[in-house]
Order: sequence, then C-alpha cells, then structure tokens
Amino acid sequence: IACSLVALVWVMSAAAGISQSQLGYEVQQLTFGPAHHFYGYIGHVGNSPYSADGRHLIALRTTFQDRMPGPQDAADIVLLDATRKYAETKIEETRGWNPQQGAMMYWNPEQPSRQFFFNDRDPKTGKVFTVLYDIVDKKRVKEFRFDATPAANGGVKQDGGSFAAINYARMAQLRPVTGYPAAWDWTEGVNHPQDDGLFVVDVKSGTRKLIVSFRQMRDALIGKYPHLDDRALFLNHTLWNREGDRIFFFVRADFNDPKRRVNIPMTVKPDGSELVEQSIFIGGHPEWDFRSRMIGRVKENLVLYDTLKQEIVEIIGGPEMFRDPEGDTALSRDGRWIVNGAPTGATMHYTILRRSDRTYIKTEDFSRAGYTGGDLRIDPAPCWNREGDRFAFPALAKDGTRQMFEVRVVVKK
Repeated sequence: IACSLVALVWVMSAAAGISQSQLGYEVQQLTFGPAHHFYGYIGHVGNSPYSADGRHLIALRTTFQDRMPGPQDAADIVLLDATRKYAETKIEETRGWNPQQGAMMYWNPEQPSRQFFFNDRDPKTGKVFTVLYDIVDKKRVKEFRFDATPAANGGVKQDGGSFAAINYARMAQLRPVTGYPAAWDWTEGVNHPQDDGLFVVDVKSGTRKLIVSFRQMRDALIGKYPHLDDRALFLNHTLWNREGDRIFFFVRADFNDPKRRVNIPMTVKPDGSELVEQSIFIGGHPEWDFRSRMIGRVKENLVLYDTLKQEIVEIIGGPEMFRDPEGDTALSRDGRWIVNGAPTGATMHYTILRRSDRTYIKTEDFSRAGYTGGDLRIDPAPCWNREGDRFAFPALAKDGTRQMFEVRVVVKK
C-alpha cells in the first residue's frame, strides 16, 4: 500500500493546485419542523431520494429523533413535490426504519419516476419485509415476505430486477444503529447460521436465493482468522456495482469493541460464486466507481481501488482536498462528480470534486450537534440527483429538528 501511495502522490499534488473559482454552490432547506424529516443511508451505488423525472423526493417524517424506534413506532413516508416548493404529502408509513439508514428506500430502476422500495415490519409478528410502492396508483403493488427467514432490502441492483436482502433483526442485536429493534430473529444465539447471510431477491418472480451464508463466510475466512469461530457474524453495506456483476459487503462481529472488532471486506457474484476477501481495507463507507473499481479511504487519502487486481490504482485526493476521506462519499450517476461528506465534531461539510480537471470546492459547515455518534447519529449521507447537479443531505435546522437540505452545484462561466 505504501509503495502505491508514493507512486501516485503526483495526482494529489496536481489536484491541490487547481483553482476553485470555477465552482460555486447554493444551499436550500427542503423540509421544516416541527416534525423531523430525513432520507437516510448514503447516496452511493445509485441510491437517491430523487425520482428520475426530478419532480419528487421521498423522505421519512417522524415526531422524535432522541431514541431508537420501537416495534410500534411508525414513520410517515412522504413525497416532496419539487414543482410545489417541496410541499409534502404522506403516502405510506413504515415500522422498518432507523435514524441512520431510514427505511432503505430506493426508487425502482425499472420505474424510477413511479415506484420505490422501502422496508417495513409486520406489527403482529415483528417480521421484516420489503414493499414496492407505486405513487401513481397510490398503493403497495408487491410485498416481499419470507416468513421462515424474514430479510429485507439491503441494496437494489443499479439497473433493476433484483435486490440484496439481509436480516435486520440480527443487526439490531449485533449492530443496533443499522437494525430494527425488537424485530423477529430466527438466528438469535447462533454465531454462523447456515440459513442466513446475503440473499438476492428477484423482483419479478418474488423468489429469493441465499447466495452466501454466514457459515460459508466463516469457512472461507477461518484459516486466516481462527478467532471467528466464537464470534457472532453479521454483515453490512451490501453494494451492487454499476454493471450488476459484483456485490461488495462487510463481514463483521463485535463492532462496538475496538479490541475484538471484526471488519472484513468481501466481494461475491450475484449467483454466489467467486466469494473473495479484499486484501486492502478502503474505509467503512466505500462507493463503486465503474467496472471493478471502488472509491474509498486509505490512510489520509481518498483513493481508487481495483477489486479484481486488489490494488490502489489512483489517489483521488489527500487532506488538502478531503478533511475526512472516511466520511460518506457519493459518485454522480454519470461519474463526473464526487461529493465527500466530512464530519468533525458537531458539524460537517462537503467537498465537491469535478473529476475531469480535479476542480473542487468545499461547502460551509452544517450542524449535527448532539447527534455526532452512537445509534442516533447524523451521518453526512450526500445523495446526488439523476442529473448530477445537486445533492440532498440531512442536518439539524436552526430549530434543532432533523431536516433535509440540498446543495446545488453552480458551474461558473
């Protein structure tokens, strides 16, 4: 890794010398209190609150932000209408959500101005499932329920047709910030279940396949990591690449204990073949670029990493450009823009980078005071629109409520 960083240091030097005068930005608050509004998760792998036609954004609306939701705490799902000054309309509600990731809402790539996925849970059984909702017909057009082993959306294939599914009840026990508290878990007390892991759901047929189980993960890694035998594994961040032929994810355990933490990056094909440990750790919130390459952090740099070659192929920028490369990074759909959200204590700001000439600009600071860590934290979570000229993000408004904001990128003549 060190050799690669030295060999590519010229890229950082070039980036540092480019004028920022060509770029500007404008900020707009999209939602307002007294209720809290947020989208959740990170705007990577094509995830975005913006519909393809640009008319609507989807968001959650809640009455509290100072505790995790219980089984009966439903959040409203609202549509924000950009043609009517982001007027909001409640269209649904969900009991499958948390403050950091929301309800894992994704516009359906096959109907990206009309349908979106979100997670929910049955109030009687506590079992999680995924919903496909149609905003024109104003109804749930499909529910993906798997009663024996209930798992829900963890990431939609970027060109549609499938989504990854994971066990949010298991995560609620092992990594609460990412789970749904008190959801029904069939794997409780089992370290490496054979009937849980990474699922892939076919949207059209509604069928599902377990492509790699926790037992398979354990068996693939135990030779190198013998301590996994007594650890309860879970997984996070199931990210489809743009071409749909690879899924990236983390195998994790004891995540809240730095001395015992397991945090292993892996990739696998959607059919379950070619399960591979990635030899270089590129941070906790990486983003797919094109083909086999990912954007992530190594030391103080934001880098481009090839998952097939397992090597760093480019340094995108260093500390002069990115205050915290470990922060949330999102790539615009056309690949021309990178935004990196950098949290520092009670505030966060964004670096906006144009890749063609490495021109960049940094925004002002936004507040997340009181929600800087733990299960209720506000992550920067920038989410590009489809055109790549603006992104939405969560922050605290002046009245202390959690709201959605937008930065519009201004390219100066």
